[in-house]
Formats: sequence, structure tokens, C-alpha cells
Amino acid sequence: MGLNGYTPVVRITGAHADLINGRRLIDWEHIDAAGQESDRLHLTVDTRGLDGLPREGDKLGLEVGWAEGGALVNKGQFTISRTTPKLFPDQLMIVATAAPWEVADETAFKRRRSASFTDTTLGEIFRTLTRRHGFSPRIAPALDGIAIEHVDQADETDAAFLTRLAGRFDAVAKPYDGLYVMARRGETKAISGQSIPIVTLSVPPNNEPGQQAFVNASVDRNSRLRFKGVQAAWFDGEEGVEVEVDLGEEPFKRLRQSYQSPGEAQAAGEGELRRLRREAAKLRVECPGNPDLAAEGLIELDDSWPSHMQGQWSLDKVTARGSRRGGYRCSLEATWPDGKVEE
Repeated sequence: MGLNGYTPVVRITGAHADLINGRRLIDWEHIDAAGQESDRLHLTVDTRGLDGLPREGDKLGLEVGWAEGGALVNKGQFTISRTTPKLFPDQLMIVATAAPWEVADETAFKRRRSASFTDTTLGEIFRTLTRRHGFSPRIAPALDGIAIEHVDQADETDAAFLTRLAGRFDAVAKPYDGLYVMARRGETKAISGQSIPIVTLSVPPNNEPGQQAFVNASVDRNSRLRFKGVQAAWFDGEEGVEVEVDLGEEPFKRLRQSYQSPGEAQAAGEGELRRLRREAAKLRVECPGNPDLAAEGLIELDDSWPSHMQGQWSLDKVTARGSRRGGYRCSLEATWPDGKVEE
């Protein structure tokens, strides 16, 4: 059983879906993460008496919902990257990712490259590299126009370079279902760019292990005040000196990199300060499964929670898992949304 006694439904679409669905699907796990991780899908399938099994490069989709009604929630499309058959018991373990890890890799998505970009914007770099691999780019307006005087891609894949570049501004860049998205962390939109609801979580009256609705949580707060501000520097070529840009207040964290212009230094400093504030507290939750939970979405812990946990949190990672026995649970990792300040 799942949320509030509802019966979870998991449906695989795409290649070999008819073989995987139903009683042959033993268990599943979907990892939805922000940042460098690509979304991943793990399946264990009963293969007794079957021929023509899924193989690397095949496409699969995942939909999750409730048998008691309502449309299933589409969790995206995945490409099988690894299959592991077992003789006893006769099973096939499938690993699939949201990134296009085809064996042929026709667009050289995994190829390391070196390149330089000058007098451009973050949006232009992002569109150039993602369209190269057939993605439809989606970038947040607040990031699109950020000026980039000069940046080097140094023997790294396009995906790794975009992730590193996005990290300057406390943003994430990742592929999802044919799109490639770059957006601020902690926004109220899923990484796919589609709006998702704020999910309210409550502590049940009889909150004991073994109960269907059991929830558990912990909050990791850094008790040592380390940084309340950020110092970023840019190189003034005319004067031949580095100029510091201070954001926030002392004590400052100084960024190691020297930037090409005051605008780049300001944007990088703002991104790092945003990250420091957002990661001042980290929440982990174990709860009943809910298909509306998604990385980059928001959860609301209501007044049934202890006061130091109540309020909105931004989901950085959602791991959903279930089995044909009916279990459906989620593990959540969250930080403060952008702009939340510790009381």
C-alpha cells in the first residue's frame, strides 16, 4: 500500500513494456536528483521462459500513480545503459539513465573536448552545446543573459562542462526527457521546466515503525558559523590588479578563481552566497511513496512536525522504490529554498 492507504501503480512504457509490466516486475527504484547526477531507473524483472530481453540502448519510460484513480505521473524517458542477467533466480537487472548513453554515442556526448568561449553569455554557451547533441535547451531567464567574458572547456565532456559552469551560479544543468535544462536550485519548477505542486507532509498520529504511514526525519545543521559572505575577484587588465567584490558580511569565503569582469565576479559571488545560505541546513526524510515528489520541487512540513523542521524545503534528491509485494516508499534529501533565512 502507499500514501493514505492507496494502492500504488507502476507502469513501464517503451521497449519490452508488455514483458516487464505486471507480475514480472519484481522491484524498481527511481532516483531523481539535481546537480551532476542523471536521473536513474533500476528494474528487476522475472525472466523465466522469456526470449528477446531488453538490451543496452533500448528506451524505457516510467509512470507512477494510484489504482484508486487519477492520471499516472510521467517520470520521464530513460535509455538502458546496463543489463545484468542472473541464472538463479532467473532475473534481469536493468539500469537506465535519463542521459543518452547509447552504445554508439552518435553525437559524441561522452567525448572529452577542449574549447574556449569569449564575449558571450551563459545562455549562448548552453544552447550551442546542448543542441549539438539533439536536445531542446531550456534555461532560466535569470541565467540566460549572464555575461561570460572568457571560459575554457578543458578536456571534459559537454555535460561535465555545463555542470561546472552552472555550479558557478548555484544552478543545475541536466538532461530530462529530450530536454536539457539549466535552472536555479530550489526553484518551484521541476528540472524539466514543468511546474510541480508543493507537497505537504504530515506526521501521522500513530507514527511507529512498521506502519504504512510511518515517517522519519533528521536535520543536519552546521553549528559552527563559518561564512556569512563571499569575496569574488576580477582582473582589471588596464590597471593590472585584482579587484575584490564583497557580498554579504564577514566572515567571508573567498572564491579561488579570478574572473574576467566585475559582472562575472558579482554573478559568481551571488551564486556561492546563495548556496551557502541554502545548505545551512540539510533535511533527510523517509516517508510513504508519493509520485508528486520530485527533485527541484518543494515540500511543506506542516505543524504536526517539530517546530525546528516546519516550513518549506527544496528537494535536492528523491529516491522512490517499490516491489510487487506492494511497498512504495520515498527517501528525500532537501535543503532550504533560495531566500530562506534561519531564525
